Amino acid sequence: MYIGFAGLGRMGVPMAARLIGAGHTVIAYDVYLTGTAALPAALQAGNTRVASSPAQLAATDISISMLPNAAITESVLFGPNGILTAAGPGHVHVVMGTVGPAAVRDFAQRAAQSKIVVADAPVSGSVSLAQTGELTAMVGADPDLFQRLQPLLATMSHKQFHVGPPGAGSAAKLAVNSVLAALNQGIAEAIVMAQAGGVAPGDLYQVLDSSAVSAPYVDYKRQNFLDPDGTAVAFALSLLRKDVALGLELAGQYDLDLPQAQTVGRVLDRAVDAGLGDHDMAAVLKLVRGDSSTAGRLRRQP
Repeated sequence: MYIGFAGLGRMGVPMAARLIGAGHTVIAYDVYLTGTAALPAALQAGNTRVASSPAQLAATDISISMLPNAAITESVLFGPNGILTAAGPGHVHVVMGTVGPAAVRDFAQRAAQSKIVVADAPVSGSVSLAQTGELTAMVGADPDLFQRLQPLLATMSHKQFHVGPPGAGSAAKLAVNSVLAALNQGIAEAIVMAQAGGVAPGDLYQVLDSSAVSAPYVDYKRQNFLDPDGTAVAFALSLLRKDVALGLELAGQYDLDLPQAQTVGRVLDRAVDAGLGDHDMAAVLKLVRGDSSTAGRLRRQP
């Protein structure tokens, strides 16, 4: 199958690589991609072609976007050289970036005018899970389309959940990341609290990982919390802040009072203001400790 893929960031590269590894031909587009020689190493050995504009992705069977926000996704879909301006009736586009349910519903309604279908399938998991295909996909689509998309999504994810119509995938992802943000904040505060009482962070982490609060996230973020200088960024703090803000926006539309999300959102705002936005989300520990002035020492993703 020929698949268009827009967005070759930290998550997009390993996801596209898995599509290639499954025997698909990927037509790749990224604003920074100037030719085949500029492809990330993970994509150079397989069936990858480089598109000079998003419109060239419209010639594929299905196109995918893995982009950081709604504005960029809208540009790639509906801009002067956008995918959906060149796609014919029946083309399917899957929004896999976290852009918010309102944006996905808007994209789907606008695309439907040209008989083009938009679904969303944001994923939960880190870069390492993207590399091994162990992500979790939350899919917003009609049931028949979900059945069609599931085998393709299974090449990039371990589990695929149909959660409702277009936009529902984004709503589920925002709910998941609200819990993730709270857990991330909780680990940071627990480390600081225990350390104040004479417990070394590494010793506390062993307890956390064997206690009632143990979760996959606790385990795979161990190094980000305990050795930030020697551990690459898995998920940027600024992106978590964006997702929490989208969740609060959704809550506001329905007059929901979500004190946990509101509190964590304020902390993430402060962390970004302190210069930690490009660092891993575990860098909230710097803020909680009160040493965010040394944020520049944290290792950034190359």
